[in-house]
Amino acid sequence: MANTQDFNLQTPTWCPGCGDWGIGAAIKSSFVQLGYEPSDVCVVFGIGCSGNMNDFLKAYGLHSLHGRAIASAVGIKLANNALPVVVIAGDGDSYGEGGNHFLHACRGNHDITVIVHDNGVYGLTTGQVAPTALHGAVSKSTPSGIIEMPISPLALAITQGATFVAQSFAGDMHHIVDMIKLGIQHKGFSLVNILQPCVTFNWKNNYHYYFKHSYKLPKEYDPTDQDNAVKTASAMMQESFPLGVVYETSRPSYHEQIVRPEKESSLEDLLNEFE
Repeated sequence: MANTQDFNLQTPTWCPGCGDWGIGAAIKSSFVQLGYEPSDVCVVFGIGCSGNMNDFLKAYGLHSLHGRAIASAVGIKLANNALPVVVIAGDGDSYGEGGNHFLHACRGNHDITVIVHDNGVYGLTTGQVAPTALHGAVSKSTPSGIIEMPISPLALAITQGATFVAQSFAGDMHHIVDMIKLGIQHKGFSLVNILQPCVTFNWKNNYHYYFKHSYKLPKEYDPTDQDNAVKTASAMMQESFPLGVVYETSRPSYHEQIVRPEKESSLEDLLNEFE
């Protein structure tokens, strides 16, 4: 049986104190607890600090273009339905550049697990605001404060058709492990949004901030209630961050609904269409 060391490639180069350290360790622990070997899972990485995990995590993988991690993962899952496919990307990658792919992967309920490092900034390019940045956030790209309101990724996923939506916090590794394992085991599109302090470029949303503004969902919370789940998720825009499984439902995933033709088309059939 594999251990976390089997998933190591080299020592990460993230900033000391970065939330990526806890997330990276939790991902490896999740794979081990699920009984995976490095060759049992495929990981698609986005661009940015989170995408640098491509150099640190040993598994079958692909370092995609910026914003194209989810699209690449969908293709891999369609080609090999039996393979667990995991996306590791940032909030800018998933909700900004790749926002269109995110929406359509949700509505298709593709059976992939998307783990998002949500720190509100583009850390690798030195701290410009990302789509989840709070209104008024000051950065290199918004010296007078960002005008737009932040998106609510959880509410967005729920309303567009995702069947598993959860959130965790980089300061609680055990909770991250639990959420990732549940997300991977779920059949359908799974989002695990992880609140990840960027200690270098986002000084407001630090560990103390999330300890103060986040809360774990109570045991009596019903994740199958879609209306309440959207309401709970939307509270993030008022700086109230729920931790746990916010929404879960069941419906067939995309690849399970593909109708295969009785006869596969040949090159000759294709050419005949143009005669």
